[in-house]
Amino acid sequence: MNDLSHYPHLAQIDTPADLRRMPDDQLPAVANELRQYLIEAVASSGGHFGAGLGVVELTVALHHVFDTPTDRLVWDVGHQCYPHKILTGRRERITTIKKKDGLAPFPRREESEYDTFGVGHSSTSISAALGMAIAAQRKNDPRKVVAVIGDGAMTAGMAFEALNHGGDVEPNMLVVFNDNGMSISENVGALTKMMARAMASRTLNVWRERAKRAIPKKSFFGRFFKRWEEHAKGMFVPSTLFEELGFHYTGPIDGHNLPQLLAALRMVKELPGPQLLHVITTKGKGYALAEQAQIEYHAVGPFDPQAGLTKKAAPAKPSYTDIFGDWLCDMAAADPRLLGITPAMREGSGLVRFSKEYPQRYFDVAIAEQHAVTLAAGMACEGAKPVVAIYSTFLQRAYDQAIHDVALQNLDVTFAIDRAGVVGPDGATHSGSFDLSFMRCLPNMLIMAPADENECRMMLSTGFQYHGPAAVRYPRGTGPGTPISKDLGTLPIGKAELRRRGRGLAILSFGSMLAPATVIAAEIDATLVNMRFVKPLDEAMLLELAKTHDAFVTLEDNAIAGGAGSGVAECLAAHGVVKPILHLGLPDVYLEHGSREEVLTMAGLDLPSIRTAIQARFPQLTTAIAHAG
Repeated sequence: MNDLSHYPHLAQIDTPADLRRMPDDQLPAVANELRQYLIEAVASSGGHFGAGLGVVELTVALHHVFDTPTDRLVWDVGHQCYPHKILTGRRERITTIKKKDGLAPFPRREESEYDTFGVGHSSTSISAALGMAIAAQRKNDPRKVVAVIGDGAMTAGMAFEALNHGGDVEPNMLVVFNDNGMSISENVGALTKMMARAMASRTLNVWRERAKRAIPKKSFFGRFFKRWEEHAKGMFVPSTLFEELGFHYTGPIDGHNLPQLLAALRMVKELPGPQLLHVITTKGKGYALAEQAQIEYHAVGPFDPQAGLTKKAAPAKPSYTDIFGDWLCDMAAADPRLLGITPAMREGSGLVRFSKEYPQRYFDVAIAEQHAVTLAAGMACEGAKPVVAIYSTFLQRAYDQAIHDVALQNLDVTFAIDRAGVVGPDGATHSGSFDLSFMRCLPNMLIMAPADENECRMMLSTGFQYHGPAAVRYPRGTGPGTPISKDLGTLPIGKAELRRRGRGLAILSFGSMLAPATVIAAEIDATLVNMRFVKPLDEAMLLELAKTHDAFVTLEDNAIAGGAGSGVAECLAAHGVVKPILHLGLPDVYLEHGSREEVLTMAGLDLPSIRTAIQARFPQLTTAIAHAG
């Protein structure tokens, strides 16, 4: 825990009300202490880093000017919120962030009244704030509503859907556009290029506001001024886009200059209608190493703040993400039709090497999952073989496109679904709990779940060669250490692998749950099947096992509801087979944050919990087997 004697100003702030009682001239000292406190805290415990450093002054200014929590402050891309948490009564607990029973990694309504809207996925703040503003106005409630959007979130279509609506209904709300040129990687796209041309124009804004008040709107000079203003703003700042959408634009201003921030916020706070304040910040501000290496310092483990991050030793075995990245480059060398797509997750999804070796075949579409999937569909229409690299939790955002634009048209699109199943520290917003359930019901969709590293590579090749939509879902982290073949071999579609022949019970394992299933099958002399394919299931294997076994256990790291085990039950029912089945998977709750091992235990998917569940469901059968011989 940080020693508060080193932070005399910050120690006085238990709530934002304490901050608001401080005079303006003390706020720079508060910001400096807050930044150093954040550096010390994250260095000791790990967590999201660069984005929080970039919004220190902005966070101080917002809580100083606005009467939070009565005034609503809605954060986008929740990894910006660490300074906000420190200033809102959670200072001493900040080192527990992302840990079991600790602070959530993102704003969470249940955690604090200052967290007005739960976030995790990006680009939701303007929509949520607009909804709050409309609801407040209907009650004649004078409270202010502020959305803070940044760290790449303005590249998503949802942000512009909200701007389009907000400019039409004209609520009293403020959008603070925190423009730092980054998401996790560098921002991409035409909007980013436009924002890069922004120049400081506070003098222009002050002058035109005075002119607006002095010149009657309906006079000749008023109409002339309005037209001149639109042309002048287009010359000096990227404001025309936002003003055409109905938002009064102010900026850009230096987001690290507290006097400028305070003056701008106080000005826009009093203006009626939808307002947009454009703030320029630097991700990692105040920690030189983070400013110079913004991608590496986006999220960190514990480190020495004097030395910075140390270069990690090469892992003993590759992660599933590494396996995908190597496969993508190898398949690209073998097939020129392959195109790689990511929605702003180059590093996380393992496309760094591919982006360097095949830059003309690499497409980062920014935080735009819906566009990524339909872009792939369009490519497939013209004979390309697109591979969409996407986290399970982010594929949820493109579900309509997966159904309507890909599966319905039976297009050749391969989905490489990373972070499937239990993820861990990032909590419920990032857990890959549902992909098997929402993909399994789609006609034409081939779905695979590898049990080890080599299967992952072979399944990627199988999906890529399949004529139609295919998905390979794999977990975060590493596998059991199975040697990986360098070829691009495929698996026979819909064929499971019998790993162990036993009696009484048949354990049907899907994906990464094979390791605990192997231990338990040996303990109770059960048959063990590595199912490999979630769709199509190996019906012949299931029907043969149904004739020779008393009961089934299905095991998966997906929601039990509608998951792979449900597919087994449906298959047996369709053939008129009645057989006791125990379904083990993720329970019908949102999983809390913690390490992956802790979350598996909470979900009942650690080895002792699985063993106990099987023995409780089939006590006579497992007892008889255990004592047989």
